[in-house]
Amino acid sequence: MPDSSAKSSPLPSLGWPLAGKAQRSHSKSGRSAMRVHSMEKHRNESMERHRNESMGRHRNESMEKHRNEHHLSDMELMKERFSKLLLGEDMSGGSKGVSSALALSNAITNLSAAIFGDLWRLEPMAPERKTMWRKETDWLLSVTDYIVELVPSRQCLVDGTQMEIMVTKARSDLQMNIPALRKLDAMLLEVLEKFRETEFWYEDRSMSDSSKERGNQQRKDHKWWLPTPKIPRGGLSDSTRKLLLNQRDSLKQILKAAMAINAQVLSEMEIPEVYLESLPKNGRASLGDTIYRHITSDQFSPEALLSSLDLSSEQNILDLKNRVEASIVIWKRKMSNKESKPSISSWGSTVTHERREVLGERAETLLLLLKQRYPGIPQTILDMNKIQYNKVIAPTIFFFVIQYFALVLIYDISWMLLWCSDCTVFCSF
Repeated sequence: MPDSSAKSSPLPSLGWPLAGKAQRSHSKSGRSAMRVHSMEKHRNESMERHRNESMGRHRNESMEKHRNEHHLSDMELMKERFSKLLLGEDMSGGSKGVSSALALSNAITNLSAAIFGDLWRLEPMAPERKTMWRKETDWLLSVTDYIVELVPSRQCLVDGTQMEIMVTKARSDLQMNIPALRKLDAMLLEVLEKFRETEFWYEDRSMSDSSKERGNQQRKDHKWWLPTPKIPRGGLSDSTRKLLLNQRDSLKQILKAAMAINAQVLSEMEIPEVYLESLPKNGRASLGDTIYRHITSDQFSPEALLSSLDLSSEQNILDLKNRVEASIVIWKRKMSNKESKPSISSWGSTVTHERREVLGERAETLLLLLKQRYPGIPQTILDMNKIQYNKVIAPTIFFFVIQYFALVLIYDISWMLLWCSDCTVFCSF
């Protein structure tokens, strides 16, 4: 009976001819496997490289296509904007277009309404809106870079002769005031950036029923459609209140600077004949008996005069500003008319040149006080006529955007401070 251990013993080794052949066959198959593996690896690397190059080429083509489409859309939008300016907003090509100055003013006004129309939250502006605002204002205001005026200059000829010629020069008011107004616009955008991380938030009208009732109760005497501010249970911290107050003060300074620029620009604009033809006969007829009596008094006080008048509504304030401006124009026209003689007023006294100058200065003081106390009042009839009938592009086209933007932010901050003034009533739970 064969031993079972023989099954597990190794096989006898082959002789040298067979062993050499087996070794050569094994080495040959190993080299073939390595060559196949190398070829497979090379093929995979080639396919991977080709795939990466194809994907990169496709990605570059997609990016280039997107850039081209974006560029084309910008070009089309730019063509539309400038075509409206050239045609005076009359896209039919007829003769009913407005002046270039009014068309540019309307374009900037419409753009600002689209960007800032629903700016009722103290939070940074969306990047898309900010990009759109800066891009399109660059387009529209680029027109002012090519507005020039003729100024005298001396030129020396070859023979040494000096002669005076007229040369073109960029209009000084545009070169000085447009960059200043754009700087104020950038400062307003920076104010919004300060409210990136805040303790308060807002609720829209789509809030819960209980919150809606509480929100409507507080918005009852205000603009009910605006989002309702919400604060933590304990109210705002001192640092947040200080931030709100500081930013409101900064906004008031920005608004004050913009108003000073606009007042200077409007004062240099020519008064349209349409406005002059609508003026009353004299300053007293424009002001009325009560106001005229105060202005001609020896103890004239603009503060006392304003306190004696009913200025509870915006319409009353605007009506007073229109009356005062009209009287100033009347007195200045009579002072500039050298052929005019001293006239007899209804009070029996002679209104001399010096007297009109004093009355005009008092009226200007009263008008300045009105503008400082009520900066958010709409434009007067004189300002609107200057803008409407002005055929020269002026920096005032950009002022109204700055004014609206600043007033909206001041209102938002003031409303937030008012909302937080009594935490027992205004805090959200």
